[in-house]
Amino acid sequence: MQKPLTFLASLAFVATLALPLSAQETAKADPSTVVATVGDTEITIGHMIVAWAGLPEQYQGLPDDVLFQGILDQLVQQTALQQQFDGNLPPRIALQLENERRSLTAGEAVNGIMEAPLDEADVQAAYDKDYADTDQEPEFNASHILVETEEEAIAVQQELADGAEFAAVAREKSTGPSGPNGGQLGWFGKGAMVPEFEAAVTELEVEAVSDPVKTQFGWHVIKLNETRVQNVPALEEVREEIELQIRQIHAQEEIEAITAAADVDRSGAEGISPSVIKQVNVLE
Repeated sequence: MQKPLTFLASLAFVATLALPLSAQETAKADPSTVVATVGDTEITIGHMIVAWAGLPEQYQGLPDDVLFQGILDQLVQQTALQQQFDGNLPPRIALQLENERRSLTAGEAVNGIMEAPLDEADVQAAYDKDYADTDQEPEFNASHILVETEEEAIAVQQELADGAEFAAVAREKSTGPSGPNGGQLGWFGKGAMVPEFEAAVTELEVEAVSDPVKTQFGWHVIKLNETRVQNVPALEEVREEIELQIRQIHAQEEIEAITAAADVDRSGAEGISPSVIKQVNVLE
């Protein structure tokens, strides 16, 4: 899969203004509905929706009645403060508004690029590259008994050779978190375990028990319960992921093309110390 696109990731504001379906009520909101006035200034449902969309994610899930009242209170307070302010706004406010407008407009441009229709042949080609043309990887289901010393591991191995049940010994002697569950680790693929553990597992036959294996966690006695080949997902199972990947790639290419075609002159930045961007006090 392609690496995440740095430019697109920086456009977080694009997502903040798109309401998820789970947050929408059955009755469609009318953004023009006035919910409060402060003097002659109207506060509408639209203002509240945009305020909600800009909240940090951990606050967006609060109960609707709490959010509604909290956002309305905040907008009323802000409007009252705005109206009583009679000084001159510092230059940074105008610059912040300019940057905000630039960002929101750029976000709409990116949305337009991302929403362009996709060629089904491109979707199929991306699927074939990432899934259909790749080798199917094996997966393993194993259990282990973890102890502190090699001597303990050898004793466990002998106990199993004498007929003891693996799960019972694991529950009694394993110091790992899987011990109470009979040592069960469940299914895992290559790369999921530390190298020494993985190497031992891949050499085992099903139902076989390993010799003691040393890792950074201690000494393991491992039993391979079962193996399987990881199934390749059908196109429809990963379509959304693939389409998003293609749209991101197309968007990045279009952004780079638009930027390259623009009449850009960066000569004004030559010779300027990078540290100047931290001098917020000059904007007061």
